[in-house]
Amino acid sequence: MSVPERLASFASDGLLLSVRDEGPLDGPVVIALHGFPQTSASWAAVTPRLVSAGYRVLAPDQRGYSRGAQPQRVADYAMGALTGDVLALADAAGADRFAVLGHDWGAAVGWTLAGRHPDRVASLAAVSVPHPAALRRALAGPQLLRSWYMGLFQPPVLPERLLRARGGAFARRLLAGTGLPSLDASLRLLTDPRTATATLNWYRAIRLRGQLSAGRTRVPTLFVWSDRDTAIGRRAAEGAADFVRAPYRFEVLRGASHWIPEERPDELAALVIAHLRAHPVDEEPAAGA
Repeated sequence: MSVPERLASFASDGLLLSVRDEGPLDGPVVIALHGFPQTSASWAAVTPRLVSAGYRVLAPDQRGYSRGAQPQRVADYAMGALTGDVLALADAAGADRFAVLGHDWGAAVGWTLAGRHPDRVASLAAVSVPHPAALRRALAGPQLLRSWYMGLFQPPVLPERLLRARGGAFARRLLAGTGLPSLDASLRLLTDPRTATATLNWYRAIRLRGQLSAGRTRVPTLFVWSDRDTAIGRRAAEGAADFVRAPYRFEVLRGASHWIPEERPDELAALVIAHLRAHPVDEEPAAGA
């Protein structure tokens, strides 16, 4: 059997994506997926706690965020491509099965992986963003007002110009209103023309057929939401349970904003570790998964 090697990057679909690889090389693999507009650095306060518990944490800079993986076509951000990147990372790490930890858009990718690839995904810990079907259903109510920015990001070119205008003043105001603890790194992403287009294409790809068809989740799932999240309302969060057909735990962090990994890393890590221990990566998939 080959000896695992530390990864700094991996190839997927002709692209080169960067990854932070920490923890014991022979430990159970947890793939941590960041959201918008962030990078793998968003897990910096959570990862050491998982590593101390014996897990190997792979945190990629996802498609659009890695300098070697910034295609400019909307079609390149189809969910099949986004999940394919994660599977390529697992393959590069030699992980037949792995746990997924995802925040924001990373959670959406995680829900989809759990629904479409239960043979590979041992468990899911989703943070802030619920199952895509729960979010879509909630858009018929007040959630639509919370998701206004998704419409703003749809046209080509204009959103990028707006985000760059006056030294990123609008982008700063937009992010500050969500409670993001540190703005500088996210502002650099949104004011760089090539990176901005690539990251906004995640939202534009919502129009693609089947993009948010994650399927019922049939792996053990932890969903962590915060009651001061400006992007995701309670109806959408509580509705996620309707789309899980496996052991499920819903936790609410009171007083926290959308940015749970940075704001409440200790509490989040404790919940994730308990979830991982209850549902080990080497556990056999449930029948019918």
